[in-house]
Amino acid sequence: MVATDDGAVPGGPLSGVRVVELAGIGPGPFAAMVLADLGADVVRVDRPGGTGGLRIDPDYDIANRNKRSVLLDLKSDDGRATVLELAGRADILIEGYRPGVAERLGVGPEACLARNPRLVYGRMTGWGQDGPLARSAGHDIGYIAVTGALGMIGAADGPPVAPANLLGDYAGGSLYLVIGVLAALQHARAGGPGQVVDAAIVDGTAHLSAVIHGMMAAGGWQDRRGANLLDGGCPFYGTYETSDGGYMAVGALEHKFYAEFTERLGIAGQAPPREDFDAWATLRSVIAARFKERTREEWTAVFDGSDACVAPVLSLREAPAHPHLAARATFTEHGGITQPAPAPRFSATPGAVRRGPARPGADAAEVARDWDVALPQDSTGSATGSAAEGAAETTAETATEENPS
Repeated sequence: MVATDDGAVPGGPLSGVRVVELAGIGPGPFAAMVLADLGADVVRVDRPGGTGGLRIDPDYDIANRNKRSVLLDLKSDDGRATVLELAGRADILIEGYRPGVAERLGVGPEACLARNPRLVYGRMTGWGQDGPLARSAGHDIGYIAVTGALGMIGAADGPPVAPANLLGDYAGGSLYLVIGVLAALQHARAGGPGQVVDAAIVDGTAHLSAVIHGMMAAGGWQDRRGANLLDGGCPFYGTYETSDGGYMAVGALEHKFYAEFTERLGIAGQAPPREDFDAWATLRSVIAARFKERTREEWTAVFDGSDACVAPVLSLREAPAHPHLAARATFTEHGGITQPAPAPRFSATPGAVRRGPARPGADAAEVARDWDVALPQDSTGSATGSAAEGAAETTAETATEENPS
């Protein structure tokens, strides 16, 4: 591959890595997108009739960007044989079925590793491959609920607040699957055998709370909402409404940052000392009243470029225009869709949005050529009649446990 003038090699750090993704919903596709963003050649195996869950126009399904798609009926002999052929040429395979489904379809770890002993077989579920709830349905909110993570989020006098499905599906799920398959790939490329990676959202989400468990054991964290330094219990770590109904986020934890915060806010010398925990309610009221005197835009200007650790709370539509994010090109536009750019960044092998979301079955000819596999004749079209009915049954049987939103 030829380097550019600045020494960068196009394609991403995972260029040359081949990934098979058995189509699902939620964290599995997002994990495969991360690998594709970093340059992996990801072939998504879509099923006739779709994957179930929430419907989204394929042209807007960002989780399928940088991928290619083939259409295979996993209940047919030809479809199963083709998946095994692809697995034989892949470095990583990802699936998000309930435990036992891939085995019943004939594309489980045993069958795939028999074809390719160095294969990394990544399994993405909510509850994991074993345990009393392993075969139960579920969604992000339930997974983060039982780990204790959901119970930490929200006001002390209100119910727990679901943080969309970012914490469970994508942080505790997708990113742990990515870490797992890349670690296993490194092991295989160092001469070790292929293996199965059991990535469960409950495991990943619990792991994210490791530091807080340590703080709790040391007496530095109370096991209740809105009572701690980082969960909204502290008046100088939280959000405040402005005069126009906007919000500002405050994180002035360190003393020198807090001093600049109170100076710019205009309450220095007027508020009770931050060390007086009994006066925190009063301090919160003083801060809140001051923020209500100006608009979000005005306060943004006041704190701009300072070390006060204050930022405007932006909406999803507003975020791409933030000056810092715009300067770093944190968001990009591709195919008329504004979307987050690949992350993290690499100096020599940068990732990129190379192609838009893959439409089911649209890339069969390319994949057949590049992977040197023979695809069934119907691998590019939509199922009809009895084939569609069989596909619908497959979809129901292989429904993923993750939150599809």
